[in-house]
Amino acid sequence: MGIKAMVLQVPIDIVTMAEAVARLEEFILKRKPHLIATANAEMVMLAQEDSDLAAILAQCQLVVPDGAGVVWAARHQGYTIPERVAGYDLAQNLLAQAAQKGYSVFMFGSHPDIISKARQAALERYPGLTIVGTRHGFFGKEDEPEIMQQITAAKPDILLAALGVPKQEKWLARNLAKLNVPVCMGVGGTFDVMAGAVKRAPLWMQRTGLEWLFRLVRQPQRALRMLALPRFAVKVMLGKKG
Repeated sequence: MGIKAMVLQVPIDIVTMAEAVARLEEFILKRKPHLIATANAEMVMLAQEDSDLAAILAQCQLVVPDGAGVVWAARHQGYTIPERVAGYDLAQNLLAQAAQKGYSVFMFGSHPDIISKARQAALERYPGLTIVGTRHGFFGKEDEPEIMQQITAAKPDILLAALGVPKQEKWLARNLAKLNVPVCMGVGGTFDVMAGAVKRAPLWMQRTGLEWLFRLVRQPQRALRMLALPRFAVKVMLGKKG
């Protein structure tokens, strides 16, 4: 167990990107199922009102500080957080490691066209990568046995699920034992970026904590969701620690 920061009662692992990737490799080698979450301010705020999500985050084997807001909040409370570990970047580092070490990957979620393009992009970007299956994220309860069968039959080392927060965390947590995949990680909009459907903020905006502004300008429909950010900041400033 590593050191954790408590941000509004959500435990955040204090890790660098390199340490997070090393931890994921440890999980793969242990062969037991592990749940990984990438926590930003929006997810932390959701957990304040969603007790199921809060319980899942408390039980995750790794929760990385994905988001400048979470890093700022932890530092504001006196924790030493070395860097932001963005979920997209963690997924890319994990895919690079998988290609190098021969770990297999299953990609689950998003639109059929998006996941097809994301798969192709991954294979081109990471030569030698083994993708043992893909499945889009449009399904009903009646489709779940078939999805479960498809994933378990493929026996991946890594399952990346892009179903959106908190659906992806809840789906993975509910099925974790049955899936029996060493690394199960919710990746949100990662496939959209890999497919080229969504652009990431320039590096300087990522480094200065302004990625949220870039997203808002590019996707004004996110405005309502982003109201969580000032509420998050006020809650942290008022000293409501975990």
